[in-house]
Amino acid sequence: MKQPTSKLSLSSHFTPKTLLKLHSTCSTALNFPSKPKKSLTFIALCCSSQSQSQSQSPPKTLTLVSILCAVPDWADRVKERGMQQKRSLYNHEKWVQHRSSLRHIRHLLSSFSSRVILSLIPPVIAFTLFAVAIASYNSAVDVHWLPGFLPVLRASSLPYQLTAPALALLLVFRTEASYSRYEEGRKAWTKIIAGTDDFARMVISGVDDSSSDDDHFIKDVILRYVMAFPVALKCHVIYGSDIGEDLQTLLEGDDLAVVLNSKHQPRCIIDFLSQSIRLLNLDETERNILESKISCFLEGIAVCEQLMGIPIPLSYTRLTSRFLVLWHLTLPIILWDDCHWIVVPATFVSAASLFCIEEVGVLIEEPFPMLALDELCNLVHSNIKEAIANQKVIKARVTAKRKSHSCQHSPNGRPNS
Repeated sequence: MKQPTSKLSLSSHFTPKTLLKLHSTCSTALNFPSKPKKSLTFIALCCSSQSQSQSQSPPKTLTLVSILCAVPDWADRVKERGMQQKRSLYNHEKWVQHRSSLRHIRHLLSSFSSRVILSLIPPVIAFTLFAVAIASYNSAVDVHWLPGFLPVLRASSLPYQLTAPALALLLVFRTEASYSRYEEGRKAWTKIIAGTDDFARMVISGVDDSSSDDDHFIKDVILRYVMAFPVALKCHVIYGSDIGEDLQTLLEGDDLAVVLNSKHQPRCIIDFLSQSIRLLNLDETERNILESKISCFLEGIAVCEQLMGIPIPLSYTRLTSRFLVLWHLTLPIILWDDCHWIVVPATFVSAASLFCIEEVGVLIEEPFPMLALDELCNLVHSNIKEAIANQKVIKARVTAKRKSHSCQHSPNGRPNS
């Protein structure tokens, strides 16, 4: 007895398994009823000719996904561009502006240019639209536009009153943990800047005019390495930095090539420092002191890499996010009896405020883009250059004072008449 042949056997024979899985996944995600016969035939025809598949328009699922992801992708791009902006150190004029009585109006007018607020557009719009949907459904049930067996979505506000303190504490602890990381990164860079200034001071004072030309040359090289170290560490901890462009004015071509080819540029510069110190004609005590100062640089690298590699426990971050999402998904249902259509602006205000607090905690969790590292590196350069320029002047002034003091007093300690 012959079995009936299926028309799908020919077409499905040429259908790759990957396309079958992709098509079944897309149809399941959109909740379409599965129609194996038509789908297999369509995929086989698309795979029969590569030129025809390229000329056809993309599937509707990809277009829908791209549309849904357009706003979040735009918000993420705005936020990442804001993270790459260079920060500046505050001076007296900026502090006066910072505590000005007009700061509230200035901050309000600049809301639409804030990366924190712009990054909150996707979740705030999503929860506000969800509140509109819940309010529309309940209103339709109240005016009997829907079948009578459909219930009005309402609930008691007692669960919210009990869980509100827990949400507040969760957000406070999350933000406090992020700020502690920011403070730790700031202190680490404060020690690094202070260590570079101290190291440069000891090198400048250790090599005086009586030293040989080789010592003066090595001193200049060491000072260049000292100025290059914070720049290399800044590029190491900030994403998107161009270390070659930042170091091309500080290091020679051969040294720069070695640094760029190394896997860890800050440690490579420290190796240059260690080898250069051994070439100076210094006492063993002075050389040991200089080498001990390098431990400050290594400690700074360790702290920065620890902050970069170990975030706040991910379970804590996930818990905060899930709590906020579930809170705002049920907020329109909880507030319907008391607010009715006011649940829409209430949900908007709640989502904008609470998600803003959570977003600030996420942003400062990575502290280095929030710090004015470029300004700090420029401050190191200016301090070292100023110390080199003032070395001869200050030494001449101190020597002149010593001579004038010795001329005014006799060898036995009594002033000359």
